[in-house]
Amino acid sequence: MRGMQNLVAASKFMSLVLRHRPDLIGLELDAAGWADIATLIRLSESHHPLERALIEAVVAGSDKQRFAISEDGLRIRANQGHSIAVELQLETIAPPERLYHGTASRFVDAIRREGLTRRSRHHVHLSAEIDTAMRVGARHGAPVVLVVRAADMAAAGHAFHRSANGVWLTDAVPAAFIDFGDA
Repeated sequence: MRGMQNLVAASKFMSLVLRHRPDLIGLELDAAGWADIATLIRLSESHHPLERALIEAVVAGSDKQRFAISEDGLRIRANQGHSIAVELQLETIAPPERLYHGTASRFVDAIRREGLTRRSRHHVHLSAEIDTAMRVGARHGAPVVLVVRAADMAAAGHAFHRSANGVWLTDAVPAAFIDFGDA
């Protein structure tokens, strides 16, 4: 159990510094969000000590594949979800006909008015699977899964990208492209 707690704590810390606050430890990310692993280990020492094996275990064990290690094994980055400026160099690709967004029921009225907005993130996150969207929505309260007519959005000129871990990304989803069902 202690090992699992350490993995969760390390994952949360890595998410914080690789997605939101690299400045917290003095870490520098390149334009694409990559950080030198040896530097991350050194700078994390006084905050949340990391070692190579722990970082690799977090990357390998993440059910959402939140992080990627470069092909040469020297750098790491978060795959998406940044609130800081990074260019993930994602290709625009055609989405499937439908994608899903999990949210809490208390947010549905605002989404009906405003659509889905990226807020402090770079993109709105969507899933190709209903189950994944349900798990995401459950993190914030009573879950609701919204159906996004992604192919219709793409036909109307909206761009879609897919991150390395399979999360679908777009700038915003106008309410007109969301099926709320009985939410």
